[in-house]
Amino acid sequence: MDHLKIGISACFFHADPARPIFTGKTLQYVEQSIAHWVMSTGALAVMIPSPEGDTRRGDATLADYARWLDGLVLEGGSDVWPGSYGETPLQERWSGDRIRDEYEKALAAAFIAEGKPVLGVCRGLQLLNVAYGGTLYQDIATQLPEAQSHREASLYDLHIHELEFMPGTRLAGFYPGVATVRVNSVHHQAIKDLAPGWVVEARSVPDGLIEAVRRPGDSYVAAVQWHPEFHRPPLGTLDDGPILHDYLEAAAAVRAR
Repeated sequence: MDHLKIGISACFFHADPARPIFTGKTLQYVEQSIAHWVMSTGALAVMIPSPEGDTRRGDATLADYARWLDGLVLEGGSDVWPGSYGETPLQERWSGDRIRDEYEKALAAAFIAEGKPVLGVCRGLQLLNVAYGGTLYQDIATQLPEAQSHREASLYDLHIHELEFMPGTRLAGFYPGVATVRVNSVHHQAIKDLAPGWVVEARSVPDGLIEAVRRPGDSYVAAVQWHPEFHRPPLGTLDDGPILHDYLEAAAAVRAR
C-alpha cells in the first residue's frame, strides 16, 4: 500500500534553563491526537522540524519537505504574535510565539507553492488568516465580552458549543441537510478581520464568531477553529471524518498528477 505522507507542523518548547529535563534545550513535538487523527485512515504522519543550517551545504529546507510530502496540517498550540497583524500585545501573556509564526508561515507558503493541500486546526486557522492579511481578537473575553465562552480551562476539550454551516460552502456540502452541529471549543483568540478573498464556512452560535474558512483558488487551503482530533462520539459532537476524507482526497489527487 502506497500511503499518503502528511506533514504536521511542530509545536515548540523554547529553551528553558529552569526545566528539569532537556535543560536549556529547545524541544519540537507533535501532539499525539493530531497524529493519530491523520493516521486514522491510513496516511503517514510526519512532523516537520524547523530548518537550521546552511543550504549551500545541502541541508534540508521547508521546500524539500513540501516537495516530498503530500500535504500539510498546521496544528494547534500557542497564540499568534500580535505583531504579525500590526498590533501590540494587550497583555504580556498574549505575546504569542513569533518564532513559530515565522516558521509556520514559511511552511504553509512552501506547500502552497507546490500545490499541496494545507489544513489548519485552531491556531492553524488563526495563523493562516494572519498570513494572508487578516487580524485576530487577542482575547475574546476582553474584546468581545458579549460573546459566549469559547474556552473553559477546567473542561478543556469537553467544552462544547454549537456552530452553523454557511449554506453553499464546500464544508456545508459534507453534511447535507444539517444546519447546526456541536464542536469542542478550546480557544481564547479568534478571527477579527477575515483575510481578503477568503470564504467563511462556519460560525459559532449565537455570537457569530468565525469557526471555519477556506481560500478559493487552485490550491486546497482550509481551516477549522475547533479540534477535530479531540472529538469523541459519545459527546454527540460533529463527525469530522468527511473533513479528513476530503483533505486526503485532495492530497491523493495532487500526487496523481
